Amino acid sequence: MMKKWTGLLLAACLMFTLAGCGSSTENNTSKGIADDKTTPTEIEDAVTDDLLEEAIPEDKLSEETDTSSGSNILVVYFARTGEQYGVGVIDKGNTAIVAEMIAEETGADTFEILPANDTYPMTYEELTDVAKQELNDNARPEIAGTLPDISSYDTIFIGAPVWWGDWPMICYTYFEANDFTGKNLAPFSTHAGSGLSGFDSKLAKAAPGATVLEGLAIAGTDAQNDQDSVRNKVQDWITKLGL
Repeated sequence: MMKKWTGLLLAACLMFTLAGCGSSTENNTSKGIADDKTTPTEIEDAVTDDLLEEAIPEDKLSEETDTSSGSNILVVYFARTGEQYGVGVIDKGNTAIVAEMIAEETGADTFEILPANDTYPMTYEELTDVAKQELNDNARPEIAGTLPDISSYDTIFIGAPVWWGDWPMICYTYFEANDFTGKNLAPFSTHAGSGLSGFDSKLAKAAPGATVLEGLAIAGTDAQNDQDSVRNKVQDWITKLGL
């Protein structure tokens, strides 16, 4: 009799244990817990991928990481502020104004030539004296910073104020620091009556191997006081160049 009760008791315990295991397995499956074939690393990777997809949509990934403009046109310019002939004291250079218009019309990148040691006077008469001395010395003033890589540009606009019938000497520093072979170069000037002043022929001599396009000359007084007219001239010029 005793053995019979003992057997019944053991059977009951075994049934209870199996029922508990079945309940545990069912609950784990219903909660989405991975089975024993999924490693912790796979779970972590899956969660990370889901978070990335939510944070950055797939169609935006390339857009977010692309920092280049993709333009094949560059506008390079040298400009001065302070007292300028015919316009008084200015806080944006005549050439800078024209350069910005060109960039807006073409979607070009821009680079401003800045002196490494900017000791140019802010008064007009003194500035002309320094410019004359640089011309006589055939000086090559140092340019501040790192020059842009021009290898990806097909067309480069280059502009400056006319100094004593020539490019400012710092522009020759820029010309001689680059290889313009195969490039299209479009010169532009701002002036007080001397027009383009041979910028095109001088640029052709300084940049052998390049194709020098027709240039544009803008009066400094117009750059400051008649910008609608200047913008029309810039647009007509760019259209004529086929850009």
